[in-house]
Amino acid sequence: MVVKQCSSDVKMPEVDKDPRKNIFFEEEDLPFEEDILRNPYTVKCWLRYIEHKKEASVSALNVIYERALKELPGSYKLWYHYLKLRRQQVKGKCITEPAFEDVNSAHERSLVFMHKMPRIWLDNCEFLMSQGLITRTRRTFDRALRALPITQHPRIWPLYIKFVRMYDLKETAVRVYRRYLKLCKENAEEYIEYLKTIGWLDEAAQKLADIINDENFVSKEGKSKHQLWNELCDLVAKNPDKVTSLNIEPIIRQGLKRYTDQIGVLWNSLADYYIRGGHFKGMGKQVDATQGFIPLHHLAFCFVPQARDIYEESVQTVITVRDFTQVFDAYAQFEKNLISAKMESMEESGPTEDDDLDLELRLSRLKSLMDRRPLLLNSVLLRQNPHNVHEWHKRVKLFEGKPREIITTYTEAVQTVDPKLASGKPHTLWCEFAKLYEGADQIEDARVIFDKAIKVGYKHVDDLASVYCEWCEMEIRHENYEDSLKIMQKATTPPPRSVAYHDETETVQSRVHKSLKVWSLYADLEESFGTLKSCKAVYDRIIDLRIATPQIIMNYGLFLDENNYFEEAFKAYEKGIALFRWPNVYDLWNTYLSKFIDRYGGKKLERARDLFEQCLENCPPKFAKAIYLLYAKLEEDFGLARHAMAVYDRATQAVLPEEQYEMFNVYIKRAAELYGVTYTRPIYEKAIEVLTNDQAWEMCLRFADLERKLGEIDRARAVYAHCSQICDPRSTANFWQTWKDFEIKHGNEDTVREMLRIKRSVQALYNTQVNFMSAQMLAVASSKENQVFVRSNTTDEELGEMTKTTNPDNINIDEDFSTDEDEEVEEVQRQSVPMEVFGGLATEED
Repeated sequence: MVVKQCSSDVKMPEVDKDPRKNIFFEEEDLPFEEDILRNPYTVKCWLRYIEHKKEASVSALNVIYERALKELPGSYKLWYHYLKLRRQQVKGKCITEPAFEDVNSAHERSLVFMHKMPRIWLDNCEFLMSQGLITRTRRTFDRALRALPITQHPRIWPLYIKFVRMYDLKETAVRVYRRYLKLCKENAEEYIEYLKTIGWLDEAAQKLADIINDENFVSKEGKSKHQLWNELCDLVAKNPDKVTSLNIEPIIRQGLKRYTDQIGVLWNSLADYYIRGGHFKGMGKQVDATQGFIPLHHLAFCFVPQARDIYEESVQTVITVRDFTQVFDAYAQFEKNLISAKMESMEESGPTEDDDLDLELRLSRLKSLMDRRPLLLNSVLLRQNPHNVHEWHKRVKLFEGKPREIITTYTEAVQTVDPKLASGKPHTLWCEFAKLYEGADQIEDARVIFDKAIKVGYKHVDDLASVYCEWCEMEIRHENYEDSLKIMQKATTPPPRSVAYHDETETVQSRVHKSLKVWSLYADLEESFGTLKSCKAVYDRIIDLRIATPQIIMNYGLFLDENNYFEEAFKAYEKGIALFRWPNVYDLWNTYLSKFIDRYGGKKLERARDLFEQCLENCPPKFAKAIYLLYAKLEEDFGLARHAMAVYDRATQAVLPEEQYEMFNVYIKRAAELYGVTYTRPIYEKAIEVLTNDQAWEMCLRFADLERKLGEIDRARAVYAHCSQICDPRSTANFWQTWKDFEIKHGNEDTVREMLRIKRSVQALYNTQVNFMSAQMLAVASSKENQVFVRSNTTDEELGEMTKTTNPDNINIDEDFSTDEDEEVEEVQRQSVPMEVFGGLATEED
């Protein structure tokens, strides 16, 4: 066995051959001695003896342990306690004393029998570590790993790793770690961190690459593969001179494909690798550029830095604005650093003509880079979404003044943008492309563009219709009217089979013949350049296709009216009315009725009445006012006054509530003009019943004023009395003042007192309602306040003051109104009555 071979080199302690000379016991030890003599192979007997002698001398206790182990050399418990006792005996002593070597020998002797016990190995190794015996400790660790089964190795390795990291033995530690990771791959991150601390970055990068490539590796620190990848790139990029075994460019480029959310960081890492490593084309040696820019004495040899190539490639390939910003800022800073370094070099060595040219070249390169930024950013957005129509238009604007680049951009745009996936209106690209040629007076080329544009499979019919309209308008601008009509005829020609306009499964080319935009422009063209027959055919076709709008019908009717086809115009209006419902049909009815009245006046009165009744049958209240007024005007001008009154009466019921007051005013005014003011009395009465209180009392004032002017004082007073019940004196002071003035002028003392009595009763009615509500609110509020406890000796006056509550809405009637006795009644004015009023009932003297 290996252990026997190792134990042969151990120096055994010198012990007298006569064991009786080494046994020391006293009288009280005799029972224990007899016990172990009877049971020499029982561990408990020996342990009882040892427990009994624990206060004895060191040598006596050691002898008992040695005697026990001689009888029971395979007892782990005895060896463990014995070795622990021996280590405690030398604790605190100088490590050069021979006693340490005796303890080491005891450990070696124990391992002859305890070589499968990891705890013994660990205690031995820790004891050797405390003595600073590096080589012997390392060999002991190795012996332990060879002796123990592999399932016990995880107990040894942590202490072994701790041992090798205690000393500056890089090679030894690395070799130990390599062996350790064969068993515990999950601790590779600990090894990598150690390699970084000792400066073995090449080994660290290799190991980091290994764990990244290992699909089964799980980070103990919770790092993802993405984080490990970033760590590798950062390590290699910042230390290109120390990491030589890995080719950084393939690694980072692989990362660019896998980790799309770190594109900018990875590109900058790759460029930083070349900058720091000084890998420049045209140079035979590396340049040390650890500060982010090239040293001054190397600038003259830097013709085309490979770092610049990396930056150029990156700004041409990134697809997000964030990555572009990161890369572009680093690129610009790189160029600025080159310029700064060149200027410092010129200051130190003196400028030459070549230096001036080189500096000017670098400044131009930086300026060109900054000028290209909007275009590069636009390219990023287009790579992100090549179907973004808005960005293609912005790209064209960036090439303003460069026709060749603009044509190239438009060509690329119309070839790249898929109309089904486009964000924006893809047809605008074709239209603007054609306008470019039109602006250069290349009409034929523009027609070629439009001809291709109408064959594109757009997503919406409106896009194709817009292309047809733009093409037609271009021909109109160049006075090619016949060609424009042909284009519209082509657009509106139906396909051989019937197709639904909203059927997405059909192509837009087969559905464009139902586009209202195309038909509207076609109708305008026919009105301007076509014949009456062709124009009517277009409008009739629009109506037949059931795509007409009220505005189309209006245009058709006005066109026929201008050409004196009045009945045809009326038929067009009727067709439109049949197509639409309220409220869309309002303008048609309004125009139709107005045109009919203007045309025939009272000649076809019954027909006009039928039209109005047909219009008002389903007319919403919102639009009824204008129709009723027009209807009443017709009756007043060409019909009967009583019919007009009936129309006004219906109007007061049919209009919106907020329009009723105005409608009643019109009704009253027209009734007074047609029949006299006495005819308005029932209208006033009806208005007072129908209108709201705020409007009713105003109508009452007007009604009472009318009666006063007619000399009907009692009727006016009755109107005032009726209206008073809905007039709160606090908010309708104008009404009460008017009534008061009326009584002073036309009444007597009794009528004035009656008015004041009514006023107080109404005041009391409204105050009762307000006080009731206030009392409820105060009751709720007081329930939340603290209760007031009144002592028995509290006076009535004090109690009254404590229980008073103030009502903010309370009205002091005593201050505002006096009693009947206190009210000072102004003297009733006396006026002379004309004799015509009495007729023959009185003489002039009377």
